[in-house]
Amino acid sequence: MKTIIWDVDDVLNDLMKEWFGKHWLPSHPDCAIRYEDLLENPPYNILHITIDNYRKSLDKFRMTRGSELLPVLEVHDWFKAHGSKFRHIALTAVPLSLAHISAAWVYKYFGLWIRSFNVVPSPRSTDPHFNYDQSKKEYLVWLKKGDIFIDDNLVNIAGAKDLGIETVIIPRPWNKTCGSIYKILQSLE
Repeated sequence: MKTIIWDVDDVLNDLMKEWFGKHWLPSHPDCAIRYEDLLENPPYNILHITIDNYRKSLDKFRMTRGSELLPVLEVHDWFKAHGSKFRHIALTAVPLSLAHISAAWVYKYFGLWIRSFNVVPSPRSTDPHFNYDQSKKEYLVWLKKGDIFIDDNLVNIAGAKDLGIETVIIPRPWNKTCGSIYKILQSLE
């Protein structure tokens, strides 16, 4: 049975889209940028803010509304139809201080299939600086498992490819990948 390694944010859920539409735009009504204009992730340069201010805003959204995120419908439907044909691992880059919110969310919506939740901490000044791995690629080297890696970040995708792992890119404005998620996931069947 093949093992699929899933990113969480912007793959299993629409974190960036939800944060931008429900948190950033309401507090910045003069912002003329649309979600489709977020051609970088993290988008702090596009939003003309510092990375620390971006992270604080995103973290506040995670703390207050992260548990309210809904799964990406096409992904959840794929799991219902095909999830039992594979083993599944979640591998996310989230601040260590907020990983419990992400883990609870994953198990709430995908716990029937995803049995392992793993974190490569996204750096925050308030978190401990001790990390086993600095990137998802380093984590995958240690894990020595995984047949398919699904992510929205092209750096993470390249790292998995370097290790000989089959990759799937979930289309998002910042990775300039086109296509429907439904059709992309059909290739896994």
